[in-house]
Amino acid sequence: MNYSDIYEQVKERMMRYARIDTQSQPFAGHWPTTDKQKNLAYVLKEELIKIGVSDVFFDEERCVVYGRIPSNSADSKGTAIGFIAHMDTAPDASGTGVNPWVLEKYDGGDIVLNKDKHIVMRAADYPNLQQYIGQELILTDGTTLLGGDDKASIAAIMTMAEYLCAHDEIEHGDISLAFTPDEEVGGLARDLDLNRFGAKLAYTLDGDHLGWYEDETFNASEAVFEFIGRSVHTGTAKGIMVNAVDMASHLMGMLPQEEKPQFTEGTEGFYHVISCVGDCENAKVRLLIRDFDHDNFRKREDFLRKCADDLGEKYGQDRVVLTITHQYSNMHEVLKETPFLIDILKDAIKKAGIEPVCEPFRGGTDGAALSFRGLPCPNLSAGYENAHGRFEYVPIHSMVKNVEILLNICESMKNKL
Repeated sequence: MNYSDIYEQVKERMMRYARIDTQSQPFAGHWPTTDKQKNLAYVLKEELIKIGVSDVFFDEERCVVYGRIPSNSADSKGTAIGFIAHMDTAPDASGTGVNPWVLEKYDGGDIVLNKDKHIVMRAADYPNLQQYIGQELILTDGTTLLGGDDKASIAAIMTMAEYLCAHDEIEHGDISLAFTPDEEVGGLARDLDLNRFGAKLAYTLDGDHLGWYEDETFNASEAVFEFIGRSVHTGTAKGIMVNAVDMASHLMGMLPQEEKPQFTEGTEGFYHVISCVGDCENAKVRLLIRDFDHDNFRKREDFLRKCADDLGEKYGQDRVVLTITHQYSNMHEVLKETPFLIDILKDAIKKAGIEPVCEPFRGGTDGAALSFRGLPCPNLSAGYENAHGRFEYVPIHSMVKNVEILLNICESMKNKL
């Protein structure tokens, strides 16, 4: 493997993809949530064709890009494998006007991202930086996110694809590729056509820290409380006014105060209020329910139903409406049936000279939803750091290593019947 070529390819791709604004939009009410995600999709489609990938197809309506690298095995042995990454960036920080730059040989100190605006990434605030002393880092100018989540994954997958297409002497089975929209806002690869994708097994690439992987996620639901009040002039309000904001506040006080994201870790579940808006007549509280354990997860949903009943008894049953929408389930329930996928992934990481790290993922991935749709799909980290914010960065070496890991997976699948 020519590491120099791969190094330059992933660096160039990450810089180029980062400049394309693909930010998704929560609560848009349609999919894809933003048309600008298609700008990257068009680029990937043309690039896949140029490097020699087969069956390239861009589903413009659903904003999904597909490709396939056919098996070159003489006896057609091997199990088909797929790789999936998402094209959108998070709405947590601006994705417009991204201005990536490369810091050469990081020295371990503070990094001036924007001299004119006095924006500095302080090493003391981000201890993981110390792991990358001496490496090249792709950073922002401190005014936008970078988009390494998940464009670092796309850069690695595309570079792997180019390498395999240029080196037919490397034997492999069928390899399916897909790039999807809206992961950051709950899209969960909903419009990925599994028949067109082709592979029956796959890996998503998404997450912090090189060499980390996930085979377990939260069970997840979203709960929305709607409160209907009655407004009247404050001078004559006694016995008549029903304040919807009071009802929302009452609910907030009923939630377990220590079972919030900021107080939990590991496999501990939580309730997370993501928005609370209202006035006297109408209020809405939107919150997330999360737990790794299925039974505890159901108990959390039941607890919120009881809260709604209790609030209804106090204020009137017709004044409290609760809607719970399931989002995704713990993918470990599916992946435990295909343990070899994890064995292959761990071995591929080790062959790249990295010690694999697995922790229950305190979030969701496209792979969680896809696993329950019949596509077992563990998740490999993309290797970026500080995602969803202005201090995001991508070590170029991490992307190179991910290319090596992907190639190792393809080699192992070649021998898997």
